[in-house]
Amino acid sequence: MMSVEALSELIDPELSIVVAACWVIGMILKGTPQIANWTIVYIVTAVAILLAMALQGFTLKVGLQGLLCGAVSVYGHQVIKQSREAIRTNTDKGES
Repeated sequence: MMSVEALSELIDPELSIVVAACWVIGMILKGTPQIANWTIVYIVTAVAILLAMALQGFTLKVGLQGLLCGAVSVYGHQVIKQSREAIRTNTDKGES
């Protein structure tokens, strides 16, 4: 399994702002009742690709960079969410 660190080495550092923007966009979409949860990952991915291309040009390489930015933002969000849920579950069960 590839770690977030390994993925981040594949992403141009200039595009780290795209990862952050996608994280925020995903959180906003999650709080929007009119948007189905299953569509959020597709919306975030499309936005990431478009933002990356707007910043660095419309090439296949930049498109792939955008795809990675979207993937890292969704993966990072899920790691934190699942960790919080696991801690909460263990705390509720009286485990520490």
